[in-house]
Amino acid sequence: MPIPVSCEFFPPKSAAGAEKLRDVYQTLARTIQPEYFSVTFGAGGSTQSRTFETVREIQQNANVPAAPHLSCIGSTREGVANILDDYRAQGIRRIVALRGDLPSGMQDPGDFRYANELVSFIREHSGDWFHIEVAAYPEFHPQAPSAKVDLDNFERKVNAGADGAITQYFFSIDAYTRFMDDCEKRNINIPIVPGIMPITNYHQLARFSDNCGADIPRWLRKRLESFGDDLDSLRDFGHDVVADLCTRLIQADAPAIHFYAMNRADPVIALCRDTGLGKKQPTEE
Repeated sequence: MPIPVSCEFFPPKSAAGAEKLRDVYQTLARTIQPEYFSVTFGAGGSTQSRTFETVREIQQNANVPAAPHLSCIGSTREGVANILDDYRAQGIRRIVALRGDLPSGMQDPGDFRYANELVSFIREHSGDWFHIEVAAYPEFHPQAPSAKVDLDNFERKVNAGADGAITQYFFSIDAYTRFMDDCEKRNINIPIVPGIMPITNYHQLARFSDNCGADIPRWLRKRLESFGDDLDSLRDFGHDVVADLCTRLIQADAPAIHFYAMNRADPVIALCRDTGLGKKQPTEE
């Protein structure tokens, strides 16, 4: 039985981007039937309105549930309560609860300092209405002073009421399996879903990875750099690398796979086709 998948999108910035994303989510919904589509959320108002619009459209039209990200930095309890009430009125049942980054120039973090405080507030306000996902970092959060502190922070989110976790993307299976071993030692038993980033553009991937602390192993960086402007060969090689990672995660009994889709359908569909992922198996067009 194939394990389920989910996909993450970012809110489009233009009408053309919205039309492209509409085609992407409809294609993914039809082809692999994801468990849900998550939509990122900018702290401090940077992309919030576009997030709301995208979430509403997906929830109404995709035949796949929407799972909005909710970032607490720069937010008030009243503001978050209003957002939760709006999502509940739309029938949304899943939230991805994150701390988020403090926008440049913002001095006041708002009523919440950490994601565990946001999780606690969601439970206090909405009870068990929402299935709450939180973030996990197999290679540890770039701002964490130590591995132990990062695990302590993750455990606080779980104890606050998280139902599951989605990891930052990684390319080392050992990072995930050792993180799972660490969680087992702490009796953390919520599903921890590995986040997977398809490789389609090396320079973009390197920039994202440097910003978020995700490690691209040296051997992989050098191989990707060697393709230069030959994007077709880079994408074929990247597909093989990520497909092998997904296969090994399936063998390691990962509960699901979460794709950072980057608002593209084809790389995700190809990975599902070649690894047996998804509720519905895609076929060659």
